[in-house]
Amino acid sequence: MTDQIATVSVVIPTAGRPEFLAEALRSVRALEGPDIDLDPIVIDDGADDKTELVAHAHGARYIRTTSHGAAAARNAGLRAASGEFIAFLDDDDSWLPGHIRPHIRAMRRRPEVGAVFGQVVSYDYALQEHTRPWPDPFPAGPTSFARVFAYQPQIGATVIRAAVVDRVGFFDELLLGDEDWDWQLRVALAHEVEFLSVPCVAYRCRPDGQRETDDIEWMRLPYFDRVYWRNVRRAASARPSWMQVARGFVRVRGRYAAGFLSSAIAHSKDGDHKAARRQLVRGFRASPLHACLWLTREAAARSALLHAVASSSAVRSRP
Repeated sequence: MTDQIATVSVVIPTAGRPEFLAEALRSVRALEGPDIDLDPIVIDDGADDKTELVAHAHGARYIRTTSHGAAAARNAGLRAASGEFIAFLDDDDSWLPGHIRPHIRAMRRRPEVGAVFGQVVSYDYALQEHTRPWPDPFPAGPTSFARVFAYQPQIGATVIRAAVVDRVGFFDELLLGDEDWDWQLRVALAHEVEFLSVPCVAYRCRPDGQRETDDIEWMRLPYFDRVYWRNVRRAASARPSWMQVARGFVRVRGRYAAGFLSSAIAHSKDGDHKAARRQLVRGFRASPLHACLWLTREAAARSALLHAVASSSAVRSRP
């Protein structure tokens, strides 16, 4: 990196989670140094009075918005951003020590690159157990729209040049799910992008067996469909082959099905047979093929879910 100080605006939407927000802001401040000036911007569309206090305690700019949803909050942050570069972070995630500087070096080295994506480490909600950085292996070779289409980069591991917003525009506020991926795909169509094999963000995974998690994932599913096919059309000749398009759609639908079925198992173990049955139905609606294959392979899961269905049926049949 040159001696030039990099100025980075950090867009952080939040909604009523001040304790997580404090962790997120601490992780941002930990990366500051003489070579980098970080300007965190907290956009609050919640109703917790502590959020503004947390933002100011960590030297962040604070914006309250009446528009709800991550897309609207991020757009408010983009409008307020003043740095040469813009980075993102969700309020329940944290940056890792290797983040930011490799992204900036990549963009300083290649002025034609508009965005750089890094790796993610998935953690449980207590930030104890974690996975290997993903994706692994990382995409190699020239980066294209097709690679971003296949990978779905995590927004917290994304850094862009601020000038990209002038060409690409803002997040689609009509999307309540996958709005970040939709925007990243637009960036990849308009600019060259790079991937870095550097763990950048600690990503909190919502636990299975919680109704809020269940409903959020079910709500997101139709938005995935919309974003997927919208960008197939938008990409025109830049899209992957139709075989890759079909395989990618089936693969992601399968991940949704696996998530719903894992949640069904958790509910069944907790004795909530009604919730287990609901998640079982959602798994089959997401991908009947994957749901059947998953239940065929997982004997314990199959037994637990059959018990949940039988218990629910018995309750409904009582006089």
